[in-house]
Amino acid sequence: MKIWAPSQAIVEVLTDLPDVECVLYDGRAQPPKGAEEVEVWIPPLIPPRLTRDLLGRMSGLRLLQTVTAGVEAYRPHLPEGVVLCNARGVHDAGTAEWAVGAMIAVLRDFPAFGAAQERGEWTYRHTGVLADSTVLIIGYGSIGEALERRLGGFEVEVVRVARTAREGVHGEEDLPELLPEADVVVLLVPSTSGTAGMVDAGFLARMKDGAVLVNAARGPVVDTDALVAELREGRLRAALDVTDPEPLPKDHPLWTAPGVFITPHVAGSTPASLRRMSKLMRSQMLRYLSGEPLNNVITGSY
Repeated sequence: MKIWAPSQAIVEVLTDLPDVECVLYDGRAQPPKGAEEVEVWIPPLIPPRLTRDLLGRMSGLRLLQTVTAGVEAYRPHLPEGVVLCNARGVHDAGTAEWAVGAMIAVLRDFPAFGAAQERGEWTYRHTGVLADSTVLIIGYGSIGEALERRLGGFEVEVVRVARTAREGVHGEEDLPELLPEADVVVLLVPSTSGTAGMVDAGFLARMKDGAVLVNAARGPVVDTDALVAELREGRLRAALDVTDPEPLPKDHPLWTAPGVFITPHVAGSTPASLRRMSKLMRSQMLRYLSGEPLNNVITGSY
């Protein structure tokens, strides 16, 4: 059985499996020969530009196992009969930790103080604070649960929202009533046709003055022009690990909008994620080889 793996670390945890040929393909160069012989493809963190073409040539593919929670780059092009699994849980710790750090950075003006430090200026002033805030988590899944655990010591009220309401979790239909009460709004929704542009001008207008939007989901979830307009007005602030477009062009107005803190899609890029990724890939391949049910199978609308 031939497997394409995205990193040497994953190759090393799979090479001792019986009757397995594990080939390194990190997506940055031309793919190795023999795409039609690949039975399991583990694509790299950043989907290759040739993804659509590759999937069309992979006649022997039976399992596509992503290293990300998002699968939007593969799902539209997946050949019939191929099982699609994501890496739910792998990036929970890193993404949740980034979200906490990012909201604190914006509320406590860390970027501005960092810039003042570079200038050698002592710029004393009062700042915002996370304590006593209401944090609205939109897209309450495993990352949302990890985020709530990390917020446990910060004396905040957490309000949970998912696509469908369940005990203790609001449905998305409640957002018009919830948004005006939130001091911090965290986006953790998947990228789907239903979430594209969900944070539009109307959504942003419902947020309270001075609130912080934290996007750790995907860039297209937010209407970038509408967000830039709110930032320029000084009414909202934002912490963004993802943008639309991405990478963000050097001359894009989002870079210079006031009150925004931007990181280059690094929330899940941590040693913890790499360790958990290798562990998941090995356990998943052991399940696949033994015919056991796979974890994180994507079915239905997502």
